Amino acid sequence: MKDLRLDKFLTEMGKGSRSQVKTYISKGRVTVNGEIIKRPEYKISPENDIVNLEGEKVNYSQWEYYMLNKPAGCVSATEDKHFPTVVSFIEDAVRKDLFPVGRLDKDTEGLLLITNDGALAHELLSPKKHVAKTYYARIEGKVTAEDVTAFRKGLDIGEKNLTKPAELVILKSDSESEIEVTITEGKYHQIKRMFEKTGKKVIYLKRLSMGSLKLDETLATGAYRALTKSELQALKEG
Repeated sequence: MKDLRLDKFLTEMGKGSRSQVKTYISKGRVTVNGEIIKRPEYKISPENDIVNLEGEKVNYSQWEYYMLNKPAGCVSATEDKHFPTVVSFIEDAVRKDLFPVGRLDKDTEGLLLITNDGALAHELLSPKKHVAKTYYARIEGKVTAEDVTAFRKGLDIGEKNLTKPAELVILKSDSESEIEVTITEGKYHQIKRMFEKTGKKVIYLKRLSMGSLKLDETLATGAYRALTKSELQALKEG
């Protein structure tokens, strides 16, 4: 990995804004390998050099990957003036450049990947990749075999093209139905609009999986954990 400016390193590790960390450096609060460094442009090797801020070691992390069980009421963004963001739930993150991979509606719950790996995010979100996403939903109305066929054929939800074939599985069919549905695209409010097209309404929606990544059933709503090595490898290989 290439060397970094000392001020950039400290900023990326969440120790303050660029101007704040420059002040720390100029006041002699930062050491590199035990030596006080007062030059913000001083180059360090994040993997080899030991950086301390006010006597406390600053650990380096290039990439971070977290699985969040998103609760309703928060937005899939890095900042928002009115609602909590999904990134705000990741309390022990080292880096401050995390973002959600894709988005879930404010009232939708479930699996959300939070990372700072833009390349992986692009692979998972690219329309050309057709990454499968599975959801559980409760539906106001009786879901039928005709709906299953319609989802498989594709629906006109007001876009240029029909939706791509979606796999609809009926778990319970009644005045309030329960289903699982797998889609390979991510149009705005897609699942809600698909059911509206069949004369029904989504009253609860939760994402269960994205590609090879499946929601950890032990994660409470609003809880998160780092991805395991095997989960990350499967995502990258997928």
